[in-house]
This record gives sequence, structure tokens and C-alpha cells, in this order.
Amino acid sequence: MTNKRNKNKNLISQLGRNFFFFVIILYFILEGDGFYMDNFWLSVIPVVVYTNAENQKVQILKENKSKSGVYRWVNLENGKSYVGSSTKLSRRLRDYYDISFLNAEIKKNKSLIYNALLKYGYSNFQLEIIEYCASEKCIEREQHYLDVLNPEYNTLKFAGSSLGFKHSEETITILSAIKKGDKNPMFGKKKPEGAGKPKQKIVVFDKDNNQTTIYDSISAAAKALEIRQTAISNYFQQNRTTPFKGKYIFQRIIED
Repeated sequence: MTNKRNKNKNLISQLGRNFFFFVIILYFILEGDGFYMDNFWLSVIPVVVYTNAENQKVQILKENKSKSGVYRWVNLENGKSYVGSSTKLSRRLRDYYDISFLNAEIKKNKSLIYNALLKYGYSNFQLEIIEYCASEKCIEREQHYLDVLNPEYNTLKFAGSSLGFKHSEETITILSAIKKGDKNPMFGKKKPEGAGKPKQKIVVFDKDNNQTTIYDSISAAAKALEIRQTAISNYFQQNRTTPFKGKYIFQRIIED
């Protein structure tokens, strides 16, 4: 008899919650507040929220070990945020807590998020795990949230770009072409016969640390990454889009 009463109470409670949300949605529809409704549906609900990145450091690193996904740093002072992703979340997040690493990277790349963490302190930042996902989906999901949230600390709104660092105009142009994909008339195409031998510059996305590097040739990339040149050539010949060894995404650039 007691179990039956509890089931009835749970059912009534669930019906009450559903009715509450129905009334809210109906209200906004009747009011015609389309802008608010758009934002209502586009709101991002993280799977995990750490409200104090300083006090919860140990918990953050422990709970995200051996996981991949998309994260967001939120400045509690001004509401600005940064979105990133990693196939190894705990290792990537550990970098943010390394003061020496942050200072060294700031000197080289002027990272907005690194500067903000040092300026405001971790206690003034909230860390959100927006989504856990398979490692091969990290870049795709990161791009989705970059498009939806338009985070202020991301200098470039390209998933896999170097952690908000400022790139040269050449890099930005290349990244723009890659993002356009098949909308770019030269995407993945060879030059017409007689147009001269195309340069074989390539872009390499390192998913482990979300860094983008441009190499002058396939051989230069192979040497730097310590992999066989034929491995990269086969990647292009097979039109692969999944990361090589779960880590590298290659894109060939054919210049005029």
C-alpha cells in the first residue's frame, strides 16, 4: 500500500513539472516574444558545472580523467567565456592550472583566456563540461558550440584553432577556406594541367592540445610529427576525415 502511494506521489509530481513547463512555453508563444524563445531553445545546459575552478581543481582533474569532450571557462566577473575541446580532458585542463605554462604561452601567443585566468584568478571562474563525446567528435562538437555561444575569449571561431591565439593573415585565410569546405571552389581540387606545380603546404590539427600548425610540405610535417610521409599521403588519397592515430587531422592547401 505504501509503495502504491509513493508511485502516485511521483506521478503527480512529474505531471506537475510537465504542466509547469507547458505553461511557461505557452506564455511565451502567446506573448509573441520570439527572440526570447529562440534563446530559450538555444540555451546550453552543461553536463557538469564546477562553480569554483580554484577550490575544485582536484575534483576537476580526477573526474575528467580518460574522458574527451567540450568544455567552457566562464568569467564570473564579466560573463565572458572560452570554449575548447580535448580528447584528453584532464591533461588539457591541467595545463590551465600551470602558471609557468600560461606565462610562457602568453609571451608567444597573447592568449585571451590565459590572460584572463591570471588576471581574475581561478576562484572567479566557473568551469563547465558542456558535453562528453567520442574523441573523433570533439572538433565537430566544439565548432557547434562556438557557433551557438560565440565566446568572447576565442579570438578565432574555428574548432581546433590554437586556443584563441592570434594567427597570421595567411593562417586565418587558410582556416576560413577549410571551414567553408566544399563551398570553396578549390577545396580538395588539383590545379588545371599547365597551371604549374601546386605547392603542397598542409595544415595539421593536433586534437590533443587543440593546436594548428602549417607546414611547407608533407615531408616537413612527417618529419616534425615523426611519422611516415606515406601515412599522410595515404590520408589524402583515401579522402579520410577521421583523425590519424586518433590525434591528427590533415588538410592539404593548394595555392595559386
